[in-house]
Amino acid sequence: MLSGKDIVVTGLQSWNFGLGSNIANMASLLAKTNRVLFVNYALDRTTLLKRRNDYVIQQYKKSKASKKLSLETVSPGLTIFTPDVILESINQLGPPWLFDYLNKINAKRFGKKIQEAITELKFQDFILFSDSDFYRSFHLPEMLHPFASIYYIRDNMVATDYYRKHGARMERMFIEKSSLVVANSEVLAAYARQFNVHSFDVGQGCDLALYNPGRDLPIPDDFRPAREKYQVCIGYIGALKSIRIDETLLLRIAEAKPGYGFIFIGPEDPVFQKSALHELPNVVFLGRKPENLLPSYLKYFDVAINPQMVNKITHGNYPRKVDEYLAMGTPVVATETETMKIFKNHTYLAKNHQEFIALIDLAIKENATGLIEERKKLATQHTWENNIRRIDDAFNNVFNHPSPTSVH
Repeated sequence: MLSGKDIVVTGLQSWNFGLGSNIANMASLLAKTNRVLFVNYALDRTTLLKRRNDYVIQQYKKSKASKKLSLETVSPGLTIFTPDVILESINQLGPPWLFDYLNKINAKRFGKKIQEAITELKFQDFILFSDSDFYRSFHLPEMLHPFASIYYIRDNMVATDYYRKHGARMERMFIEKSSLVVANSEVLAAYARQFNVHSFDVGQGCDLALYNPGRDLPIPDDFRPAREKYQVCIGYIGALKSIRIDETLLLRIAEAKPGYGFIFIGPEDPVFQKSALHELPNVVFLGRKPENLLPSYLKYFDVAINPQMVNKITHGNYPRKVDEYLAMGTPVVATETETMKIFKNHTYLAKNHQEFIALIDLAIKENATGLIEERKKLATQHTWENNIRRIDDAFNNVFNHPSPTSVH
């Protein structure tokens, strides 16, 4: 595994993002054998106005008030840095030349602050690891002069509205100039390979210490009424975003099974907040929960679901929650997507709402000790340790160091 190195991590998520953060989990593990500087995203003016209670904004204000670098030591090898800088909101600007000009100005502000933190920590010959941040981090390789730059893809960000104007162009160029590209699904790795031959599928990690069905996990108080009322509880854990989660599918399922309780845990976007799901008596929304409490809910689901939309965003998306579901031994019914096919022998995959409804009943009927153990066994292959090991293998592959483990 990567060891004895200095690593600077940038990305789209802050350190305390919650609801599961790949980059936070990876940084924590890397920090056990390396020195890691985790950089919270730089604020732009729009975010500063709209999300005043955001953790990053509070850290930014503290840094400004103290006139000191916001460096928080989480562990001996891990430091969290919040740059006290405001960037211009430019993602919706039309002309590419104007976007590029302002993006470079943003990068200079961002890069200058990161360099101050690097100097303070005395990092040398460091690796720059960027999680999907192809706007703010685009110019960092030239500005910070890392030993190597790794671009990490965990989602098809360019298919979202935010990146619609400049995302495809900027991500392609960032992929091209990166030393190495790693992705959490083969679909995303194949996309990157069009622009950089050093692109690898390194899989996905899961915190098996957290998602361990053998732990003593009492049922949460806010879930208890539904669990006692319904003989069968179907659950979903994760953000309810209409661009990714099929609201119509959920309505049809919940309406077709009035005797089942449907439990949703996670924040809702405006579409879900106004959804007719809220009017159904057998549907319960419990809101966002801290990640360490999620297994307590999952343990008491009869079936866990992943009702994805089928579109460009979800096509290559690796559903981290499915590993977490399986680690607890819970039966899983999900929408069939290209990446979900890797779970086809351990989950129930549906092409439409009729199949989804039928497969929920089949999952309940077939559930047995043998299947539960097989699910848990599959999840043990998807650890963060294995994920980082495959990144190390890819790194060694690119820099011509022999590795005992092959990269797929």
